[in-house]
Amino acid sequence: MVRYGWLFLMAGLVAAQPRFEIHTVASDLRGGYQVAAADLNRDGKPDLIAVGQGMKELVWYENPGWERHVLASGFSGMINCVVVESGPEIVLASGFATRARDSQGIVSVLRPGDDVRQPWKATEIDRLPTSHRLRVARIDGGAPVVVNAPLTGAEAEPPDYRGATPLVFYRPGEWKRRLIGDQNTGIVHGLYIVDWDGDGRDDILTASFTGIHLFHPEKNGQFTRTQLAAGDPAPWPKSGSSDVAVGSLAGSRFLAAIEPWHGNQVAIYRQRGGQWARHVIDDSFTDGHTIVTADFNRDRRDEVVAGYRGAGGNLYLYSADASGERWTRETLDARMAAAACITADINGDGRVDLACIDATRLKWYESK
Repeated sequence: MVRYGWLFLMAGLVAAQPRFEIHTVASDLRGGYQVAAADLNRDGKPDLIAVGQGMKELVWYENPGWERHVLASGFSGMINCVVVESGPEIVLASGFATRARDSQGIVSVLRPGDDVRQPWKATEIDRLPTSHRLRVARIDGGAPVVVNAPLTGAEAEPPDYRGATPLVFYRPGEWKRRLIGDQNTGIVHGLYIVDWDGDGRDDILTASFTGIHLFHPEKNGQFTRTQLAAGDPAPWPKSGSSDVAVGSLAGSRFLAAIEPWHGNQVAIYRQRGGQWARHVIDDSFTDGHTIVTADFNRDRRDEVVAGYRGAGGNLYLYSADASGERWTRETLDARMAAAACITADINGDGRVDLACIDATRLKWYESK
């Protein structure tokens, strides 16, 4: 059992803990699963999109009054969306089921008319079973593409979910499915976009039964795949990682992960002698499902926010000491069984804020 130390503030030794004012945007969602932020009405303020698995409508809330608008309706099993800002266009994955043979995996593009507050037109572009995570990436340093990470391969069956799991992308305008790689196996739950090597092109991190992997775009259009960490060492299907994020401690990069799939652990990885050393800082989760990093208090050390959806679901904030070795936990929002969180400057004050969604509620956390 991991034991937790609580932070005691000592003048001049540590920065003040991040503080937030909590605002409820919506409390009538059904199966809330993902929140996305984008300036849909072009007024300079990020709006919030709520994806609910039990909802027929994809909805957005207009910043700052949070008026609700319907983007499109008639969907089932909505699981993820992403905004291509240059359009704007929204790519939506729906028809989701965990078992591939029951999953339509519909991928659609939504486009607005003259008024973004009126329903957008949806056009189906693909069907790929268990389409699950969508993210925008600039893999060649130029125009964005949309990455689609299905949960499993088309033939996978519970409880082991054996088989190759594809990772694909689409170029806006063309919207043709292109393969990044199919080396991942089992469940692939986490997808994170980052320019890992600072070459001006985005790389792709995945979290799966076989751990955390980096997909790097080469100039010939192919991708190389490298394992960074194996994740939880327990036997398959309790192995590997579920969600991953990248953070910084005074310029030193770290990985934050929930492990294993829908797991009980929050793990921090730091590089030691060319290897990513694993340090479990919490093992109290039930159905862990979201993890993000940000420097909320501007002390040059990213905090970690992680939440779980199981019994007594909570949203926690973790802060590192100056060495980056000791992490302390505090409750950010009790009984907020967050399925997903994102970071954004929601009120335009220059500070990083947080937005999270659970089964019925969408909230934003204003940094103070």
